[in-house]
Amino acid sequence: MSLLHKLILPFASVILITGCTLPGSNLSLEEKNVVNANEQQLTQVEQINVYALSHSFVAGFRSHYAMEKAQPNDALDSEMALYEYRVGPGDVLNITIWDHPELTIPAGSYRSAESSGNWVHSDGKIFYPYIGFVQVADQTVVEIREKLTVLLSKYIENPQVDVNIAAFRSQKSYVTGEIKNPGQQPITNIPLTLLDAINNAGGLSADADWRHVTLTRKGDAENISLYQLMQKGDLTQNRLMQQGDIIHVPRNDSQKVFVLGDVKNPEMLKIDRSGMTLTEALSSVGGINELSADATGVFVVRSSARDAKNGPYLQTVRDKNRAANAAEQSPSVVANIYQLDISEASALVIGTEFKLEPYDIVYVTSAPIERYNRLIRQIMPTISAFNVLSEGALRIHNWN
Repeated sequence: MSLLHKLILPFASVILITGCTLPGSNLSLEEKNVVNANEQQLTQVEQINVYALSHSFVAGFRSHYAMEKAQPNDALDSEMALYEYRVGPGDVLNITIWDHPELTIPAGSYRSAESSGNWVHSDGKIFYPYIGFVQVADQTVVEIREKLTVLLSKYIENPQVDVNIAAFRSQKSYVTGEIKNPGQQPITNIPLTLLDAINNAGGLSADADWRHVTLTRKGDAENISLYQLMQKGDLTQNRLMQQGDIIHVPRNDSQKVFVLGDVKNPEMLKIDRSGMTLTEALSSVGGINELSADATGVFVVRSSARDAKNGPYLQTVRDKNRAANAAEQSPSVVANIYQLDISEASALVIGTEFKLEPYDIVYVTSAPIERYNRLIRQIMPTISAFNVLSEGALRIHNWN
């Protein structure tokens, strides 16, 4: 039997080594800071925090970041009420002096007011008979009319002057990205808002990310949510457009989450315009594998950098669960993990209230017995080969 022992010893070594490492991936809560929403005192570990999703936690979670709701924009209303267009180089003015046709160039049936008007030169001046060059840039039509009236009164008794803008050419805003008709949007004497500019350009395309629209003004970029503006009626997201403003609507390529682990069809999902909840993500991949998944181990892994807006609320939860220690320093958090236990199917209701963020990773762990089954399935060919070798060795030994 010495030959049999020689075969058994290597095989036993293989079993011992492989027994320490189960095949396949898994998400363990060891060496992570498990923060329980029920205010139990738990051990703090560095860098990664785990939060159990419950009705009370999700309710508090939602209440600590800006709720999407309809609200007015009094500042914008005031801006629009006081808005006056100021003339700039390239604009064309139409100036009329009543009872003095010799000073008014007739447009005629074949000439438009734009082609026959007074063009504002690059230095901001126009030329007008008798009074010569007049500075009009950065002035309203009312101010220009008053200036012309004073200057012409030296040559005409009580002149009746009318000034209007025949062509708006000096000021433009730009709409780029996932818009049906991207391009320039002229700024005129009618106030132009961001929402007006988007609609004038044909609206959003099918692939637009309307939650992360960028408004760039004089080198400073601001994020605008068209979802809150259009869908929820939050008028604080609207802006009055100014010269040189750039509105950029990105593609929704970054609006994706990853569903991995023990689900029926692991895949990457795109967050649509109305958003995506945890329950929606699970249903989109066919749900968890009922025979092998650990229903208590549904996790959402989120980078702490992308979870910054929820930081204040998460900090209060951690403070309640951290052992009182004045000298303790908070570790650097690299990720937050949210755990949902759906062993009771009614807990999926909690998942319908938990919204996913771009680049979230939804991971479903396998049950411990399934992980051991994976190991058994891997070592079965080795056991079969060992049986064949041992039977052959015994036959040779007996034959000798």
